[in-house]
Amino acid sequence: MDAIPEKFAAFRIRNDEAGLHSGLENISLDDLSEGNVTIRVSWSSINYKDALAATGKGKILKRYPLNGGIDVAGVVVDSCCDEFQPGDRVLTNGSGLSETRDGGYSEFLRLPGSILVPLPAGLSMREAMGLGTAGFTAAMCLYRMEANGQEPGMGPIVVTGASGGVGTVAIDLLTAAGYEVHAITGKVEEFDWLEHLGARQCISRHDLHWGQKPLEKASWAGCIDNVGGDMLAGISRVIDLWGNIACCGMAGGHGLHTTVFPMILRGVSLLGISSTNCPIETRKKLWDRLGNEWKPPHLDEIITKEVSLDGMGIAFDRMLDGASLGRTVVRIADCKD
Repeated sequence: MDAIPEKFAAFRIRNDEAGLHSGLENISLDDLSEGNVTIRVSWSSINYKDALAATGKGKILKRYPLNGGIDVAGVVVDSCCDEFQPGDRVLTNGSGLSETRDGGYSEFLRLPGSILVPLPAGLSMREAMGLGTAGFTAAMCLYRMEANGQEPGMGPIVVTGASGGVGTVAIDLLTAAGYEVHAITGKVEEFDWLEHLGARQCISRHDLHWGQKPLEKASWAGCIDNVGGDMLAGISRVIDLWGNIACCGMAGGHGLHTTVFPMILRGVSLLGISSTNCPIETRKKLWDRLGNEWKPPHLDEIITKEVSLDGMGIAFDRMLDGASLGRTVVRIADCKD
């Protein structure tokens, strides 16, 4: 393997006497968080959480300075961990990246072997980051729903915030798994694309009119909800008997004003999805599925943008303005994979 250079590029987030600011810096290996595996980073991605952290519009980092980027895929260049050897292709997402330890927006990174996942044989590193935290979250939603009894024969699953990263992967993944999928989005101009990914019905969020009763006519057998707030409250009133709602986002607000009636009269389950602190064995299982039977068939199309380390600013702004579509990957190094 090539020697690690004395200095390399990283997108660093600081909070000091100048306030919160971020940008490209040249750093050394000693500047990085501790870890027993050093990787040459090949790809990362941009999630909503990354945009909040980089711009200071969300309090994400628990300490400063740190590299941004909650997703990373790369090649091991040095290891004091028996599980990984130089040359191994690895990935991880969440697990404290860009919160308590340096994240993936860096040419090199040190990480504990205990949070790393071997790259599944069915995924390139670019594809893995095309999925990233968004795809992993969609997979965790389906995993938890099925563990709680969800199955295609129960009826259609609705996906809210359907044009975003989690939403687009969820539509593709659910359809491939045999579910009928309906999509709710504010971007009516993207209906055709969402139908191409597998959505059987697309609904504008502006046309939704929830009733005021604690329970309304059941419309769906389950839901993957990226929105929270009033959307989640409304959805809870229209899920059929023994259906599951996987709650994984709060783009519409963090409050939840509803009643217990869906839970105690229809047996509806509200499942919390936390990709950041998922146990490592579950993490490995889900990534293996994403590289095999759960690999979204339209993944190449869901990856709608590719940027470099010095081109992320516009992508952050677009995401926070609600103008992004699908997934954006970050090319860290020149590589074929």
